Amino acid sequence: MIKGRIFSGMQPSGRFHLGNYMGALDNWIKLQNEYECFFSIVDLHSLTSSYDNTSLLQSNVMEMAVDWLSAGLDPEKNVVFIQSHVKEHAELFLLLSMMTPLSWLERVPTYKDKLQQLGSQGKDINTYGFLGYPVLMAADIMLYKATCVPVGEDQAAHLELTREIVRRFNYLYKKEVFPEPQAVYSKAKILPGIDGRKMSKSYGNTIPFGAGPEEVKEKVRMMLTDPKRIKRTDKGNPDVCTVYTFHKIFNPENSVEIGAKCRAAEIGCVDCKKCLAEKMNHLLADIHVKREELLNKPAYIKEVLEYGAQRARQVASANMEEIREAMNVL
Repeated sequence: MIKGRIFSGMQPSGRFHLGNYMGALDNWIKLQNEYECFFSIVDLHSLTSSYDNTSLLQSNVMEMAVDWLSAGLDPEKNVVFIQSHVKEHAELFLLLSMMTPLSWLERVPTYKDKLQQLGSQGKDINTYGFLGYPVLMAADIMLYKATCVPVGEDQAAHLELTREIVRRFNYLYKKEVFPEPQAVYSKAKILPGIDGRKMSKSYGNTIPFGAGPEEVKEKVRMMLTDPKRIKRTDKGNPDVCTVYTFHKIFNPENSVEIGAKCRAAEIGCVDCKKCLAEKMNHLLADIHVKREELLNKPAYIKEVLEYGAQRARQVASANMEEIREAMNVL
């Protein structure tokens, strides 16, 4: 039984990493069997912070599509498409921007944080697009009359803004055009970067999703361990060890034993890392093989994305007619 309609998307802003997979995509793959799902590579969103350098945009889009499909996202079960290939996203964004109060956008919790963070990196993001990106996000969701949106708890405020815009639209135009989308909270597995900080491309501490066996081994070899454990015979504290955090996610059946051995100095960091790398490569082997196959089939990837765009356009076009009618923009 289908529980409802989901919309979600990801920005093609660089190489997909294991943190992205564990944080969102792994959950999408579970949801695809329970909901009618629209999953979009939101390339327009990526322009809000990278408008000045789009040289890698197309390759990033194609790589993301490959990553999604190799992880198990089914293009027959889901509508998988590129945001800019459905022009109604831009049209609804424009219409919603006419009725969204400026104060709503300025109070978005992450707005000032990102403005400061990216500004410190030399990016000029004092733009209308950056301020208005939550309206574009709302347009993405509302265009398909999505009833559910998978989010982490830290993203609840963004979804609430979409719900506010829905309520304002329905009130202003005296018609219940849109449902209020509900949050589907994911129990995401949060992976740290190899240096123990949040896994982020900006920190250069990621493990690429498509990493082959040797790259995984090298990334694991570089992981930080208990800084107080200097010698093999020193007793360690796995609770402060990045390697152990990965064991709990990729090797849960053995993690308790490994933690005990670390505390008793019965296993060294080199052997612990070797065990983790082998386990990760075993679990990711099928994904890696599928990914390599898909990289050699660019025509197939384009076909999948065009098929998804056609399906998305059918829904978007019909809904936009109703939206225009409600607003008397005929």
